[in-house]
Amino acid sequence: MSRIGKKPVQVPAGVTASVDGQKVTAKGPKGELFFVANDEVSVKLEENAVVVQPLSQSKDARSKWGMSRTMIENIFKGVKDGYERKLEINGVGYRASLQGKNLQLALGFSHDVVYQTPEGITIAVPKPTEIIVSGINKQQVGQVAAEIREYRGPEPYKGKGVKYAEERIVRKEGKKK
Repeated sequence: MSRIGKKPVQVPAGVTASVDGQKVTAKGPKGELFFVANDEVSVKLEENAVVVQPLSQSKDARSKWGMSRTMIENIFKGVKDGYERKLEINGVGYRASLQGKNLQLALGFSHDVVYQTPEGITIAVPKPTEIIVSGINKQQVGQVAAEIREYRGPEPYKGKGVKYAEERIVRKEGKKK
């Protein structure tokens, strides 16, 4: 039995939810998102909560049960509050700036890296060494943050590069004489 899947997903205040077959749609102050559940689970709207149940006790159905419930919870949180991911830049001369909607990164390469911001994502640069990626889709926010980090990931000797704000870099000791 899935401990996560057993709990019904409460529809937050300010969010309207509708279930049409396997499609769950959520509308909120930040926008609108939908999730199409797998055919191995059933989705019902009961008393201002979405209930997800597996249709059989097969391993496949049970594994998709908890995942479907979590995805529905994520779209509710996304349309109500949204998601954000903070990135930090460490290194001499490493900095970020916004040019229109595009993010320009100086990361020690011969040319600056220009990252095109995808639709539905907003990028803010409060300081030259800090980037905030925000949006309503949790997966898309994480993907964009990972793509930005991929240009110059943190290295273990000096910690230079782009890292998540909550990430801890395990430092290595340098050469000894």
